Amino acid sequence: MRRREFILALGGAIIAWTSCIRAQPASKVARIGFMVMGSLRSPEQRVTIDSFRQGLRERGYVEGQSIVIEYRAADGKIERFPELAKELVDLRPDVIVASNTPAARAAKQATTTIPIVVPVMGDPVEDGLVASLARPAGNITGMTFLGPELASKRLELLKLALPAISRVAGLWHPDAYGEATMKQMLQTIEAAARALSVQLQLVEVRGPPHLDDAFGAMSRERADALIVLPSPMLFSERRRIVDLATTHRLPSIAMAGEFVELGGLMAYGASLRDLFRRAGVYVDRILTGSKPADLPVQQPTKFELVINLKTAKELGLTLAPAVLATADEVIE
Repeated sequence: MRRREFILALGGAIIAWTSCIRAQPASKVARIGFMVMGSLRSPEQRVTIDSFRQGLRERGYVEGQSIVIEYRAADGKIERFPELAKELVDLRPDVIVASNTPAARAAKQATTTIPIVVPVMGDPVEDGLVASLARPAGNITGMTFLGPELASKRLELLKLALPAISRVAGLWHPDAYGEATMKQMLQTIEAAARALSVQLQLVEVRGPPHLDDAFGAMSRERADALIVLPSPMLFSERRRIVDLATTHRLPSIAMAGEFVELGGLMAYGASLRDLFRRAGVYVDRILTGSKPADLPVQQPTKFELVINLKTAKELGLTLAPAVLATADEVIE
């Protein structure tokens, strides 16, 4: 081939190749619906959202480019979840992330076809979200943090750390999980209290506006300490709960280290940040072809005991050395 003919042929090939590229459709941008308990403006809520986004980044996703996330916040009001779930379903997302059990229940009622990933579930089988941990069977999968099952363990740790306490207030939210799960959790912690010779005062709180009254009831009953029972609403209100516990000089134990970072005394449980990060991995698997029914519900692989020694000092408390020695993290 002469040089002029080669150049003309090459030019034609480049034009054809460029036309082919332009004719190809752009790669699909995945749409994710995300329901959270607290306010999107809350620093506490951003912690869990950022952990989820980290999980997506680790799988190569860039928000605004390869994925779009539609956020909906209940602002602490569980009764808003059904409305928010319907809004997200109407957007026809590829996946819905329902951050907790109440959000998952609302999402499940709103759709049986859109995949749902739940980062933090209590007892997903007992609450009717999945058929079994190994084989979820429906359109829901995710992670369980085993929070309700560990309530009695937290009370035991509180008593070990502070042997002199005899009256413990248990702050609980009746709508946190399904009826059977809540009943089992309360029965278990009441049995643990009897075994530890602790008088347990269960203080019900149905929403954020009732927290002040709840702490007033604890004060009237002269509680020595506080255990915060697992609840998405109580978790989203953790800063206020820690502030109220500090005001009433109540040493506390809760389900997650985020309480201790804000000034709570102790926490024992799974890393919620890690669970939200792993939820991002599950979203990726669904976007790349897996079905929720085929993705087992994951359980925590590690539980952390976190202690705030600065808070102990401010409350004039000396914690048992044996408990301090077993802590995974100590804030000083």
